[in-house]
Amino acid sequence: MQHSYREQMLAFAGIWQAVKLVQQVAYHGKVDNADDFETCINALFVTDPKTTDEVYGSAKNLTTGFNVMLAQFGDASDKRDMELTKYVISLMHLERRLAKNPQLLQKIGSGIDIAKAQAEHFSPTHENVLARLADTYSETISTIPPKIIVMGEQGHLSNSNNAAKVRSLLLSAIRSTVLWYQLGGRRMMLLFTRAKMLKQTQALLNET
Repeated sequence: MQHSYREQMLAFAGIWQAVKLVQQVAYHGKVDNADDFETCINALFVTDPKTTDEVYGSAKNLTTGFNVMLAQFGDASDKRDMELTKYVISLMHLERRLAKNPQLLQKIGSGIDIAKAQAEHFSPTHENVLARLADTYSETISTIPPKIIVMGEQGHLSNSNNAAKVRSLLLSAIRSTVLWYQLGGRRMMLLFTRAKMLKQTQALLNET
């Protein structure tokens, strides 16, 4: 896979889009855009991509992620959402711990393979598929400290279908975090390359 900065930012947008959708489900009981949700779930099933575009379909499918990145890293501090930032930082910590645990990685891969087979029979966002992905998250990522605590309305979070969506989205966010690291992404870069990141994000948004 070619490790270009453009592709790195596609994967980074995949993380932000997934956590934004987690927030939408947690507070409102639904996602604002079903296509955004399908993009995140489909990303889990592209396990041997030639390019990062294959993972997400196209830059257009990550429009929400790009817009969140512009808000989070732009000059207008009042547009930043610290809740989303905490999710992403937690995901980066979890990914580093996960990278050192091949047994869990194998278990995640097996769970995703089962869900992928179900998706081919039903659809990527069918409740059976999401239930399998959610179980995979609970049996693997949830066992690694620190556990991600999702904020939101308890009435929505206690709904089993919403809980499955949230866990599936967090699994997708981890997948994008893994990809981001594989493409050369590092936490320190976020402190020192903000202008470059914003320029590339805007360029990707212009592709949509």
